[in-house]
Amino acid sequence: MVAAGLGGPGVGFSPAFGGIAEKMRAAVHGRGGEAVRQLALITVLYLAYRVGRMATADDTVRALGNARSMLSIEDALGLPEETTVQGVFLHRDLLAVGANFYYATAHFTVAVGVLLWLWVFRPEHYRWTRNLMVALTAAALAVHMLMPLAPPRMLPEYGFVDLAARHGQSVYGSPESGGLSNQFAAMPSLHVGWALLLAFAVVAATRGSWRWLALAHPVLTTVVVVGTGNHYWLDAVVAVVLLGSASLLHPLVVPASDTAWGAMGPVGPELLPTR
Repeated sequence: MVAAGLGGPGVGFSPAFGGIAEKMRAAVHGRGGEAVRQLALITVLYLAYRVGRMATADDTVRALGNARSMLSIEDALGLPEETTVQGVFLHRDLLAVGANFYYATAHFTVAVGVLLWLWVFRPEHYRWTRNLMVALTAAALAVHMLMPLAPPRMLPEYGFVDLAARHGQSVYGSPESGGLSNQFAAMPSLHVGWALLLAFAVVAATRGSWRWLALAHPVLTTVVVVGTGNHYWLDAVVAVVLLGSASLLHPLVVPASDTAWGAMGPVGPELLPTR
């Protein structure tokens, strides 16, 4: 998915890789300072998110209480039970292992790949994608801190199973461990929010019918996060609502000129997107 349209919007998902290195060199020529600024910005945001996320890492009682309330709300809304989706994976080890692997790896690797591709070849799409990702993540962090929420896999009394722990693939330590291991940050699902944003970015930045396959990523991500017991349906719903709100507010907060082509530095005219 992340390699879509390397040669230009008219190429779509063309498998022709000749000249990609030359086009990449042309695209990044003279943009070294910009790259350093972007890396610095990402580093600062990452550290801020890490500190904020750990603020409620030990709020076990409230997180479990919120989780039980979440299930009651979903039941009142008539949403399907997450255990129904998880049941598809429970007795199919190959599916379970694949789902765990996707959950553990796709979230960051797809994000890095798409953002890097956008920055190099579609700068005008990179900036609004980055802005929306920052806004969504900041909103999610605020929700994490206001409402710590234990994931379904921590509620075995409701029939949930920690599939990653069962197959030895868990990326989480104990709630007391360091790093980004706050397991009480289920609401909202950044896995789903990021996946949907990145899919829209690929669709917007490319041409051709193949680009719509990018939407398979958020669909698969939603099935995986629910099926592995890491998120509730409402976690995904709230993520979509937050992303939609950020998208509506973005043009009101950020001038259109700040996301235009010229704001991202010089790029060879042969890489200019067609309109």
